[in-house]
Amino acid sequence: MSMPSSVTSRPRRTQAERSAASEQSLLQAAAELIAEGGLNAATFEAVGARAGYSRGLATQKFGSKQGMIEALVGWLQQRSDVVMEAGDIDTRSGFDAIIGYVDSYLANLNENVELRAYFVLLSGAVADRNAADSVFSETHHWVESRIEAFVARGHDDGTIRRELNPNAVALMVGSLLLGLSTQMQIDPSMDIAPIRATILQTLRTAFAA
Repeated sequence: MSMPSSVTSRPRRTQAERSAASEQSLLQAAAELIAEGGLNAATFEAVGARAGYSRGLATQKFGSKQGMIEALVGWLQQRSDVVMEAGDIDTRSGFDAIIGYVDSYLANLNENVELRAYFVLLSGAVADRNAADSVFSETHHWVESRIEAFVARGHDDGTIRRELNPNAVALMVGSLLLGLSTQMQIDPSMDIAPIRATILQTLRTAFAA
C-alpha cells in the first residue's frame, strides 16, 4: 500500500507568470552587473547568464540595449515605490512624510544595488547629453511631484512652515539626494551614517512649523 505524500504539489504557473518572473530575473541581473561594472558589463550574454537564461531570451525581452535600459529604469522606480510604501509614507503628516522619504532613501543608499545601478545609468545619460529627453526625466519629475505633494500636505495639516515653496523644497531635496548619490559613485566607501543624521536634523529644523 502506498504511503500518503506529505508534499503538496504547487499549482503550475501560467505562461504570463513565467514570463514576468523571467523578466524580473533578467532585470535584477542587469542591475547587479551595472552596479558592479558599469553599463558595458551588462551585455545580453552576461545578463542572460547571470539570470540563468540564454542571451536569446534577453534579446527577445528587450530588443536592444536601450530597450533594456528603459525597462530597467521603470523597474527600479517600481522597486523604490515598494520601499516607500513599506514605510507608510502616504499615511503620515506632510512633515513626517518628507523626513521619512529622505530617511528611507539614505538608509538604502549604501546597500541597495538597484539604486546604485540607477545612478550609473543616469551618469551615462548625462554624459551623452540625453538625460533631459529620456526616461530619467520622467522619473525625476515624478519624484519632484511627490515631494511637492508632501509639502502641500504639510501646509494643510500645519506641520510644515507655510512660507516654504513646495516646488523649491522639492528641487532642493531632490538635488541634495542626487548629489549625495553621485558622490557615492565616486567614493563607494563613504560612511553615510553621519551624513544621514546631519541631513535629517537640518531638514527637521528647516521645515518644522
